Amino acid sequence: MENPADLSEFKQRPTPRLITGLFLMAFSYVIGWPAIAALGVLAVWYKEPLIAVIGGPTIYAISCLVFLFGAWLARAPHYLGTLTKFATQSFIRKYSTKNFS
Repeated sequence: MENPADLSEFKQRPTPRLITGLFLMAFSYVIGWPAIAALGVLAVWYKEPLIAVIGGPTIYAISCLVFLFGAWLARAPHYLGTLTKFATQSFIRKYSTKNFS
């Protein structure tokens, strides 16, 4: 409570790095489950289960790596830390003056 959270960085214009990171995070969802579903359909269509057995986890791992890279580019841990600090301080301010008995 001695150092209040500063949310001024959320008011600044997003940088190209932040936009790229957010785009990659969103893109990971697009390439994740739809690609796995498509591989499942292809496996049934061609009667080759290995397409889904090998391709599904591989695409999912690639999707996770794209998401993590995007989160790193967007500096997600930094922004989440600032937002968590602000939310915690707001909660404490709101409920510290009330009597719970």
